Amino acid sequence: MDDLDRLLEEQMQDSEFRKEWEAGQLEYDIAEMLIQARISHRMSQKELAACAGLRQSNLSRIENGQCTPSLNTLQKIAHGMGKRLQVQFV
Repeated sequence: MDDLDRLLEEQMQDSEFRKEWEAGQLEYDIAEMLIQARISHRMSQKELAACAGLRQSNLSRIENGQCTPSLNTLQKIAHGMGKRLQVQFV
């Protein structure tokens, strides 16, 4: 465990911090999955945006966690990588 993990563990003891962290977790997870999928397809943001019919700046904001994409946008991104979007309750 590194220092960042220890700090996060300590901060998670604070209920207000935990609440805010958990509220943003889905957006973080979506951004991380998107980045990993794009990289595994060896695509730049510009290439993926063009294939998905989006502006590169919009894709960048999604990847940086500055906005939450709609399901329609996620579907366009998936299609741009030759994938399909799958949503699950786990």
